[in-house]
Parts: sequence; C-alpha cells; structure tokens
Amino acid sequence: MTVIVTDAGFTSDDWSGPETRTAILAPGDRASDLAERLGDLELVRVTFPSFADGRGFTLARDLRRLGYAGRLRATGHVLADQYAMARRAGFDEVEIDAELAARQPEDQWRARADWRAHDYQARLRGHSRAPIPA
Repeated sequence: MTVIVTDAGFTSDDWSGPETRTAILAPGDRASDLAERLGDLELVRVTFPSFADGRGFTLARDLRRLGYAGRLRATGHVLADQYAMARRAGFDEVEIDAELAARQPEDQWRARADWRAHDYQARLRGHSRAPIPA
C-alpha cells in the first residue's frame, strides 16, 4: 500500500487515468526525453530510489521549465524533511510506502506543508514568504 502526501496531509491514491497518459522518469533520465509528449501526459512520476539521490528534484524543475502543467509526483524514498524542497522543485505530491509513513507520521509532513514560507531566498530578500514560482 502507498500513501500520497499533499499539503493537506496523507491521502490515498486517487489517480485513475489511463497508463497512456502517464510517464515514469528515473534519476538518470532527462526531462527533455518527454518534451514531445508533455501535452499528452496527465501524470508524471519521478522515482527516488534513495533519499540521498537528489536528481529527481532537478527533473521536476526541468519538467516545469519545459512547460509541463500536469500532475507531478515524487515516488519512492523521499523524507518528510525533503517535502518543502519537493514542492519548491515543482512536485504536486509525494508517494511513499506504508512503512515510511509509519516511521514518519502525517504530522511530520504537515509541519513542512507551508513550503513557501521561510525558505532561504525569502530570508535573503528580507521577506518571510517567498513568491509563488512561475
């Protein structure tokens, strides 16, 4: 069983679209490989095989810069401490397994749900809130 994490907390997976409208990217893939299909995709999953592998954050940012406006999901071993970074990089949600959800309960994830506040760029500018990325 997996758990979907959003700014509202834990929820179940509500994705019911066709597989032809989804794509999965691994850390070694390039976002540009999907450039021609971005308009047809409704869900892109970016896998995180390890919490120490941050290439998925770059993939998310690259997909958003290429114009992908659909649902973007980090899946795998993402920690609660990384949730704010995942959201800033462009992810809409994080998919974790039940074991990780038990070790890092919902309150730990929700504590990071205000991901726009208190980031280092906002502190450098002297604001408590960062602007919403385009």
